[in-house]
Amino acid sequence: MKTVIMAGGRGTRISSIASDIPKPMIQIDGKPVLEREIECLRDQGFKDLIITVSHLGDVIMNHFGDGSGWGVHIEYYDEKQPLGNAGALFKLRDRLTEDFLLLNADAVFDVDFNRMVSYHKSKGALVTLFTHPNSHPYDSGLIIADENGAVTRWLAKEDDRPRFYRNRVNAGLHVINPKALDMSGVDGEMIGTTDVVTGKTLKADLDRQILKPLAGTGKMFCYDSPEYVKDMGTPERFYQVQKDYKEGRVAGKNLSNKQKAVFLDRDGTINVYKGFLRDIDDFELIAGVSEAIRKINETGYLAIVVTNQPVVARGEVSFEGLKEIHNKMETLLGLDGAYVDGIYYCPHHPHKGYEGEVPELKFDCECRKPKPGMLLSAARDFNIDLSQSIMIGDGENDILAGRAAGCKTVLLNGAETAGAEDDYGADAAAGSLFEYVTGVLQNESD
Repeated sequence: MKTVIMAGGRGTRISSIASDIPKPMIQIDGKPVLEREIECLRDQGFKDLIITVSHLGDVIMNHFGDGSGWGVHIEYYDEKQPLGNAGALFKLRDRLTEDFLLLNADAVFDVDFNRMVSYHKSKGALVTLFTHPNSHPYDSGLIIADENGAVTRWLAKEDDRPRFYRNRVNAGLHVINPKALDMSGVDGEMIGTTDVVTGKTLKADLDRQILKPLAGTGKMFCYDSPEYVKDMGTPERFYQVQKDYKEGRVAGKNLSNKQKAVFLDRDGTINVYKGFLRDIDDFELIAGVSEAIRKINETGYLAIVVTNQPVVARGEVSFEGLKEIHNKMETLLGLDGAYVDGIYYCPHHPHKGYEGEVPELKFDCECRKPKPGMLLSAARDFNIDLSQSIMIGDGENDILAGRAAGCKTVLLNGAETAGAEDDYGADAAAGSLFEYVTGVLQNESD
C-alpha cells in the first residue's frame, strides 16, 4: 500500500522554533519529525512512500533522497505553486490505483496502521478517518457517526453544533480509496491553472471538496483510537510533544503495545449520584472530576467508563437518551480539558415485571457488573493489560467486577459495603476520584 505524506506546509505558527527549515524537519528529541514518521511506517511494512513538498522542499529531498537509507522507497511531488491541501492528490491520480494512506507531516504520531487498514477493509469504506478525543473539542472540528461508525455529519469549527456532543475529532490520518477523488467532481487537469474570472490559481481542498461530501453516504467511517496523534503546529504543542517523547508516551500509546487503563464507574464516581438517572438535566459532574480525569489523561492511562444502565431495559431511558446523557458528560469534561477514551454500558436487567420494560433486554447477561464483561470487552478493543489496570467505583459491584477482570480496585467515598474493600487497604481508599488520582495513581505513574 502506498503512503502519501503531505509535507508542503509553511509552518508559520511555529516559525519561532525554526524558520530556516520546513516544519516536518524540526527535531524532536534529536530527530526530525518526518524521520520518526517514516520509521514508524517502515517498521509496520509501509515502505512505498510519496512525499509532497513545497516550501523549502529541497531540505526534505536532500535529507531523505530515495529513502534507501531508511529502508523505504520515496518519490516526491514538488508543488512549484500552492495547489491546496489536496491538489497534489489529483496530480498523482495515475499513481494512486488502490487504497492508500494519507498523512499530514506536521502531525506527530505513533499508530498501528495495519489495525486501521484492517478496519477500513472490514467496512468496505471509501474513506476511513482516524478519530480520537482531545482536550479542546470545543474549538475543534467534530465528526458525528452512527452506531456502525459511518460518518453522518462533519462539523467544522465555525459550524453550529449540538448543545451536547461526543468528543470525536478528525486527527488528519486517513485511508482513502482513489475512487473518492473521482467522485469529488474536481477536474484534476484544471488544478494549478488560473481561473479566468477571479484570476486566482485553482486549488483543491481535502475536507471541503473530498471528505465532507461523503458524510451521510455510508461510504466514510470513523476509526476511533486513543493512540498518540498531536499537531505540533505551535510552540506550546511542540514543547508538549517533545516532553511526551522523552517520557515514552508517544510510542507507548501505539495499540500494538499493551495499554494500562483506569476503569471508572459513572453514577457516584463521575457524576453526582441521584438514583437511577433518567433526565439529562439531572446529570452533574462531581466537583474535581474533570481535573482528576485530566490527570489520568496526562499519565498515559486510558480513561474508560463502565456503567450499568438498567434504566434502558426498564424502558425508562432510550438508547438515544442514554447517548445524549453521555454526550453531555463528554461535553462538560471537554470544556475542562479532559476526556474519556471509551464508554461501555450494560443496558440489561435480569428482573422482569416493570411497566414499559424492553423484553429483549431483560435477561441475565455477562456484561452487568459485578460480572467483568464490559472490562473484558474494553481489554480486547484497546489491547489492555488488565493486571496493570485499575477499577474505580463507589460500590461493591465495581470492586467485584474489577477483581473478576484481574484489575486492582479502589473504593471511593468511604463506602463500607461487605466484600467491597479495595486493593490498596482501608487507609488508601479515597473520598473522591480527585483525591485518589492525586494520590495513589500519580505515585504509580511516576
